[in-house]
Amino acid sequence: MNSTIRLQKSILTLLSAGLLVLSGWSVNASAAQAAATPAPACSTGDHGLLQELQKAHSGADTKPLSFSGVEFLSADTGRAAGNGFMIGTSDGGCHFQEIYQGQWNFQQIDFPDNVHGWALAAVGDGQAKYLIRTADGGSTWTRLSNKSVTFERIEFLDSSKGFGYNHASTYYTNNGGDSWSLIKTPANTRGAYFSSHNSGWAVVVVPGSGYRVMRTADGGANWKLMLKSSFTDPQFGRIYANGSQVYALLYGGYGMSQTSYSLYGSSNSGVNWTRVIAQETAGGGPAPGTGAAKVKKGPAAGSPGNMILIGKTTAFLAGYQPAAEHVGIGVTKNNGQTWSNQGAVPGFEGTISFTDHNQGWLAVRDLNSSALYATKDAGATWTVKFSFETTGQ
Repeated sequence: MNSTIRLQKSILTLLSAGLLVLSGWSVNASAAQAAATPAPACSTGDHGLLQELQKAHSGADTKPLSFSGVEFLSADTGRAAGNGFMIGTSDGGCHFQEIYQGQWNFQQIDFPDNVHGWALAAVGDGQAKYLIRTADGGSTWTRLSNKSVTFERIEFLDSSKGFGYNHASTYYTNNGGDSWSLIKTPANTRGAYFSSHNSGWAVVVVPGSGYRVMRTADGGANWKLMLKSSFTDPQFGRIYANGSQVYALLYGGYGMSQTSYSLYGSSNSGVNWTRVIAQETAGGGPAPGTGAAKVKKGPAAGSPGNMILIGKTTAFLAGYQPAAEHVGIGVTKNNGQTWSNQGAVPGFEGTISFTDHNQGWLAVRDLNSSALYATKDAGATWTVKFSFETTGQ
C-alpha cells in the first residue's frame, strides 16, 4: 500500500514537471519512483546522457555527435536532435532527458505541439532522406513511405495539416503526411512559404534580371507581384511570414566561405518593403538589389541561417561564418527599421528557435563538438545548457 502511494506521488511530480504523457515523453514505473528523490541542482555538460553513443562516435572514422535541429514550444519545454538521438527538457535546460536513440539521423524536426512531430531524417550515414512521424513526443518514429523525399524543409500547422518544400516546389498534406498534393507556384520559383492552404509567398528568379517576390491568396491559382530586386545571377531565396510581418531572404553569390545576400522586410503584408541587410562580400560579390540598407553586415558577418518571426514586430536571423568559427543572431523588434547583430559563440553552423521576443535557443555545430545555448535577452548573451565533449580528433 505504501509503495502504491509513493508511486502515485511520484507520478504527480512528473506530471507537474511536464515529463509524462502530457508532454509526449514516455516514463516507466522505475523512472517515476526515481523522481521521488529530490532532483540535483542544474547541471551542464552532457548531463550524463548518450554515453555509449558518444563513445561509438569518438573514433577517427566516425562523425561526432552533433545537433542538427532544435525546436522549443516555450522557453522551458523543447527538443534538440542530431545523428541518432533526440533529447528534451521541460525546465529550461536545467535538466535533460533522452527521448530517442536509434537509426535516424535527424536533419530537421518540427513539432506543432508536444506530442505530434515530424522529421526529415536519413538512416545512419545514408544519403536518402525520409519523412518520419511520431505520436508520442519523439520516443518512437514511423517512416511514412519506403520512398525517399525531395523535401528540404517541412512545417506543420497542427497534427494533420502541413507543407513540404524544396527550392522549386511546394506540397500540402491534410492527413499528417500520409499523402501530399502539389501547390501550383509560379514558373522558376526558387523558394516558397505558405501560412495556410490559400495564403502563400514565392521567390521567383528571372535570369539576367533578378528576383521577384509573389503572393497568392487563393492557393496558387493567382499570384501578385509584391517586390522586385535586381541581380544578374539570381539563385534562390527564402520567405518567412507571420501575419502581416514578412521577410524575403535573397541570396547572392558564395565563395571563400563567404555569402552575399539581402534581407527585405515588410510590416504590411508586402505592400511596402525595407532593405534591412545588404551584405556584400569579396568571395560572394554584390548583394541582390539596390538602394540603402539598414546594415551592411548580417549576424556573424557570415552565411544566413534560419529565421524566426515573433508577433507583429520581432524577427531573429541566425548567421554563421565557418572560417572565423562564429555563430550569432541578428534581431529587430520594429519590423526592420533598426537591426542589431548580437553576440556570437564559437561554431561552424547554427540553428535557432525563439518562443518570445527575448527567450530563445541556439544549437551550434563545430568540427568536433556541439552545444545548446539559451538566451533571455534576445541573443545579447548566451548560456551553455548542454554540450558534447570535444573528441580530440
